[in-house]
Amino acid sequence: MPMTLPDLSVDPVAIHDLADEIIAGRTQCTAEQARQLIRVAPGSAAADALFAGSQALRTAHVGIKLKCCSIINVKAGNCSENCSYCAQSHESTFDGYDKTKWMDGEDIAAATGSAAGNGAQAISLVAAWKGVKEGKQLDMVCKTIEEFAKTSPIRADVNLGILESQVCADRIAQAGAKVYGHNLETAPSHFDSICSTHSFAERMKTIRFIKNAGMGLCSGGIVGMGESLDQRVEFMESLRLIEPDMIPINFLNPIAGTGLGHLAKLDPDEALISLAVFRWMLPDRNLMIAGGKEVVMGDRLHEVFRTGINSVMVGNYLTTMGTSPTYWQDAAAKYGLEFSTAAAESERPSSGCGKPGGCGRR
Repeated sequence: MPMTLPDLSVDPVAIHDLADEIIAGRTQCTAEQARQLIRVAPGSAAADALFAGSQALRTAHVGIKLKCCSIINVKAGNCSENCSYCAQSHESTFDGYDKTKWMDGEDIAAATGSAAGNGAQAISLVAAWKGVKEGKQLDMVCKTIEEFAKTSPIRADVNLGILESQVCADRIAQAGAKVYGHNLETAPSHFDSICSTHSFAERMKTIRFIKNAGMGLCSGGIVGMGESLDQRVEFMESLRLIEPDMIPINFLNPIAGTGLGHLAKLDPDEALISLAVFRWMLPDRNLMIAGGKEVVMGDRLHEVFRTGINSVMVGNYLTTMGTSPTYWQDAAAKYGLEFSTAAAESERPSSGCGKPGGCGRR
């Protein structure tokens, strides 16, 4: 008779054994195993084993140093895209933030200094538009990056949307950008449900340009946009395929006036279990908890460190407020994590920065 495989959704011993095998380098978590793990019952022995395994995988693969990133919204609002999660989409009626044109160098320098003071090792320039095209727009972007890279006390990253060509990626890299953030956002099978003004394939093409230019890649997405649990695992598989240096994981903040404003926010237990499975599927990647965590987790925010993350976005987001950096320092210490210093980490692409919601803006 064929051997009956353990059901990881209910078997804590099998979960423990799988973690040991992954740490030893003898196997990896398959998509089928992830589909079982993501269905563990909150508060169960299997859930306890899942979280214990996530922390063990983190320690074994990426260590206990907590990385911190921040972002600057250098061009806010009036985006041409219709991403349904995004407050800055041209279809959004939400107006609870200031719309701005391209930020000048002095304002960028001030924001960078604040981020460095908050413990960030990298800061990313984020723009609300479809992306960068050759010509005057690319010239403007590269001039800003050159000034930013020369004067910033921490590493200069960018998140500027879809790139028209390899020329754009090469020039942005030459200007001094170390890491380019470009989220996949969700599973390929779910993408058309959240955006129709550009495609998943366009995002993948931009990622190829980024890698060919030699920049580090920061790419993740948003959990809780109406995708199924299986699609959530499909999203993890897509991330494993492109191998980002940093993976920012956001939770949907359902903002009234956006296309997904009618959805309920994710349950905290479901959010924590999903975060943990990201670590099982991507054990050697830097996993960053980014936007939406305060809205979803509430007073359980500190529990994100149970899930195996090793990076956090500090400071404010693009259209919503963030959590005090001192909170993260205290919470991380309770889970045995140590803050990295900006001086030690600022030149390492592996500590890349992302932004909540990728090309879309929170």
